[in-house]
Amino acid sequence: MHAPPPPHLPDPVPRPFAVPCRRLDWDAPWRWLARGWQDLRRAPGISLAFGSAIVVLSLAVSALAWWLGRFALLATLLSGFVFVAPLLAVGLYCVSRRLERGGTPSLHGSLAMMRRVLGQAGVYALGQGVVILLWSRAGMMLSALWPMQEGDAAALAEYLLVGSGVGAVFAAFTFAISAFSLPMVADRDVDMVTACVSSVNAVLRNKPVMLLWAALLVAITVLAFATAFLGLAVAMPWLAYATWHAYRDTLESGEWPPLE
Repeated sequence: MHAPPPPHLPDPVPRPFAVPCRRLDWDAPWRWLARGWQDLRRAPGISLAFGSAIVVLSLAVSALAWWLGRFALLATLLSGFVFVAPLLAVGLYCVSRRLERGGTPSLHGSLAMMRRVLGQAGVYALGQGVVILLWSRAGMMLSALWPMQEGDAAALAEYLLVGSGVGAVFAAFTFAISAFSLPMVADRDVDMVTACVSSVNAVLRNKPVMLLWAALLVAITVLAFATAFLGLAVAMPWLAYATWHAYRDTLESGEWPPLE
């Protein structure tokens, strides 16, 4: 006798290439900051631990860059920092994720999630490293194509205008791919390419609100740097928690299985 054929399993429903996103209102960035501050107050210990690590890393990179003063070595240091920073961000997102689920965040849980998404964070860091190198090369080419002569105010103004435009393009691209990608990788079983494409799509569909959000992020970060880096111990966890809530408000990621 022949064995009965295996039962036919339904074909899986194909997921969209980009995660669907919601339309955001103007008060969304302020709501994210308020919720992020609430998470900071609910988990001060682990927030301070991650914030202190960010301060130490920032001071170390700045001191070595000042001391070495060589582009190749500085690029190496920045590449290492770009790899570590996403992992620290994932650890902070896990705090908000745990609080959202009604649990108690722990350093052990955050470190476990950081190890789990190590490969995805590496892909993100590699992409960011390429962007940084292209950005720096663009600056070198600009300096070569716009030779400056002493006392030529018009040439200086033109140089600064073009340089600002080039920098704005790279900054906008970096912000678009990072706005929601890392929080989603820390929350869902999704590859980094899909997460980055989804982040860019959500930013493009909410350009005015995301422009305000980017301005708030820059303003708070600049104020933190103005305190001799010490303000980063509070600002970075706060902004990471706010970014988590931005992701939860923006991307409809229910079709992707959650990480456990």
